[in-house]
Amino acid sequence: MTALQFPVLHPARGNASASVVFLHGGNVANWMWQPQVEAFNDYQVITPDLPGFGARTGERWISLDHAADEVAELIRTKADGPVHLVGLSLGGVVALRLLARHPRLVTSSLVSGVPALGVDGVTGALARVQLRCWDYKWFWQLQARAFRLPADSYGVFVEHGLRMQSANAHRMLGEVFAGGLPPGLVEYRGRLLALAGGKETRAICDALKVIARTVPHGVAAVVPGMHHVWNVEDPPLFNEVVRQWINGSVHAGLNVPDTIAR
Repeated sequence: MTALQFPVLHPARGNASASVVFLHGGNVANWMWQPQVEAFNDYQVITPDLPGFGARTGERWISLDHAADEVAELIRTKADGPVHLVGLSLGGVVALRLLARHPRLVTSSLVSGVPALGVDGVTGALARVQLRCWDYKWFWQLQARAFRLPADSYGVFVEHGLRMQSANAHRMLGEVFAGGLPPGLVEYRGRLLALAGGKETRAICDALKVIARTVPHGVAAVVPGMHHVWNVEDPPLFNEVVRQWINGSVHAGLNVPDTIAR
């Protein structure tokens, strides 16, 4: 598999009762969800590439709202009814836009690592430095180590990073770093679980309660010991958390403080 070959549609083995849509992070593409595709084969799984990523690196990033509208159209045409939506990092930001703009398409949602209050200070400064290194192979090799990716993912991560347009990264990060929740999010009536790894940045952890309290059925929790890309750091844990949320409960291993739980 290369960074440009991972499928978007993954049919269920047997008769699927629902679909799960996974939205990828900002330095990767839909191939990051391979451990989840294998674990959720009792569902139809949909893993789109967002504009400018994966098989779409030649396209221009337009906006978060545009990306959300594209995913919504994919759900309307490929899913049989409302879906379970999972988004990590950039995928989580796009997921919140989708919930705000197309709330009836989603039954339950789980987002992780979302900097909903924006990014500034030291983290923002470091990101701006990283943008200057975007087109260098060594930069992506260092990123792979920083994200604690498994060794068998290094090659595809570096390949994909070098294909991405730095201009797209500037436009996308400008929106994400500005922060802010979409005003229509309050209209979403499905279940929402907002997560952060226990070793995430303060900006992401501080955003949890804001995200959860914006929707009527929101819950916020911390995943102890996990970093940002924990779907590949600990796939069994990530998969179990998602499956339990889809089934209507919060995984017992999560830290759900009274101050941020609804």
